[in-house]
Amino acid sequence: MRIVLLGAPGAGKGTQAAILSEKLSIPHISTGDLFRANIGEGTPLGLEAKEYIDAGKLVPTDVTARMVEARLAEADAAEGFLLDGFPRTVEQAELLDAMLTKAGAKLDAVVEFRVSEDVVVERMLARGRADDNEETIRTRLAVYRDETSPLITHYADQLITIVAEGSVEEINAATMDALQK
Repeated sequence: MRIVLLGAPGAGKGTQAAILSEKLSIPHISTGDLFRANIGEGTPLGLEAKEYIDAGKLVPTDVTARMVEARLAEADAAEGFLLDGFPRTVEQAELLDAMLTKAGAKLDAVVEFRVSEDVVVERMLARGRADDNEETIRTRLAVYRDETSPLITHYADQLITIVAEGSVEEINAATMDALQK
C-alpha cells in the first residue's frame, strides 16, 4: 500500500506510522528523518538542504521532492510506503503524483488523523519540550490548517479521515479497518 499521512502536529502521525509500518510491512518515510539521514551522510541533497536549514530557511520543495523521489526508488519502498511530512502543499502533491505515475504506481489512500485543537495542545504540552507553549502550539496549528486544507480538497476522493482521539490501540484499529475497506 502507498499511503500519505496527514495530521496536525501532535495528532499522533508518528506513533501510528510506526505501528502501521510494522503491520503493513512497508517503510515509514518521514521528511524529517530523510533530512537528518541525507545531512548525516553528507549526500549532495543533504548538503543542499543543510545550507537552507543553517540559514534558518525552509528547505525548498524541489530539494525535498528530490529526496522523497530518491527514497521511494529504494527497494524496500517498491511495494508500498507511509509518507509523513510530504506532501504539505498541493504543489508537492502534484509532484508526488508525477513521481508515482513515472514509476507506474499510484497512492492507495490518504489518511488524515483529525484531532481537536484542545487535545493537541494538551498532548504537546505533556511532552514538556521547551519550545512547546500554548501560544506557539496554536500558531503551528493555524499554519497547518492554512497549508493543509487545500490538500484535504485535493485528495478528497482518496481521503480517509480518522478521529485520532482515544487510545493508540483504538486509533490504530480504526485506521486498519478503514484501510481494509
